[in-house]
Amino acid sequence: MIKVNLAKAIDEKLLENYHQEVKKIHQMIHNKTGPGNEFLGWVEWPKDYPHDEFMAMEKLGKALQTEIDVLVVIGIGGSYLGARAAIEMINGLSSEPKVKVIYVGNTMSSTYTKQVLEFLANKEFGICVVSKSGTTTEPAIAFRLFKELLEAKKGKAIAQQRIVAVTDQHRGALKELATTEGYASFVIPDDIGGRFSVLTPVGIFAMIVAGIDINLVMQGAQEAYQDTLSDDLTKNEAYKYAVGRYLLNHNENYLAEMLVTYELQLQMVTEWWKQLFGESEGKDGKGLLPLSCVFSTDLHSLGQFIQDGTKNIFFETVIKVNQPELDLTLTADQDNLDGLNYLAGKTLHQVNSIAIDGVINAHHETGGVPVILLEFKTMDAKMFGYLSYWFMRACAMSAYLLGINPFDQPGVEVYKLNMFKLLGKK
Repeated sequence: MIKVNLAKAIDEKLLENYHQEVKKIHQMIHNKTGPGNEFLGWVEWPKDYPHDEFMAMEKLGKALQTEIDVLVVIGIGGSYLGARAAIEMINGLSSEPKVKVIYVGNTMSSTYTKQVLEFLANKEFGICVVSKSGTTTEPAIAFRLFKELLEAKKGKAIAQQRIVAVTDQHRGALKELATTEGYASFVIPDDIGGRFSVLTPVGIFAMIVAGIDINLVMQGAQEAYQDTLSDDLTKNEAYKYAVGRYLLNHNENYLAEMLVTYELQLQMVTEWWKQLFGESEGKDGKGLLPLSCVFSTDLHSLGQFIQDGTKNIFFETVIKVNQPELDLTLTADQDNLDGLNYLAGKTLHQVNSIAIDGVINAHHETGGVPVILLEFKTMDAKMFGYLSYWFMRACAMSAYLLGINPFDQPGVEVYKLNMFKLLGKK
């Protein structure tokens, strides 16, 4: 469901030098012998995920759909990015879902938080709070505020029925609170880190409430699992992408990778991707800086720089969707004042696809920017399950090629400690 084309990025003959290294790392991933191996639970998750817990989430999520207009998802980083990426990609940006999903706890902006509280004042809403510990500052503040609002509006008894906690199975402040208050609770697996958790209850529960068929999501993940089981670099597209980007970084000294989509509803997928690769690879003075753009929108803001600006900083990885969920055909106009009659009979997706090819040629052949092309089959629920697992597999391979632990984030802890000190936390 994802095809990789490296023709405009590197000499593909260079891949031959990495067959044995890829085989070694592949075995390291499956045998759990590399750095951070205690967080490799996501590898077998598509075939081993707990079906009973998923059925319980479906039952509760569908019941909640009948009671609320808005679901407030509280979380930061991997605790909300995956769910948002899935919901926006699959449902689109202008659909009218039964339940609107709003995300808080990913910022401490007073203005944004107050505006969301005011928006909810006359809404029927529920809360899905996602946190392994329950003490991460941003979501903890948000949960306190939105829990208080829900209890004030509906009373404690109803609030208890509308609050769902996704947290540790046994310990932590949020788990303790959920047990004490009687909130429904689903498990963040101990062996799956936040940025690899979208296919666990972390992402799945919100998808259910948003009306997404999670069985299709998991089918897509299962297909990606099967498609990435091979240790043969010529057959494993995720590994081909990983090695291609590694070569551009390691051999050609490119410092950044810009993930480009031509579909607005994939913008949050690119944000999820930035966390996945940025937090996994950005350590020990290594890694590509993950950037993103939405074309053709950003061609009218950054296009000049990409085409003619400073060279040898970044390469592009372009997502091209082959089958849109929706399309429309352009018609002729009698006056043709806009001069667009030459497009009559073409679909808008055809025009978009031709634009992709034209921009790739301009940026690569004239601008000298290497371009990796990722062809996505479509943008449905099954495709999201596929791409999320596929990118996780590619990320693990890419980070291990750099010789680093993909699954820790020591740099994130530094800002937390500094913030706690300045706030006066003991």
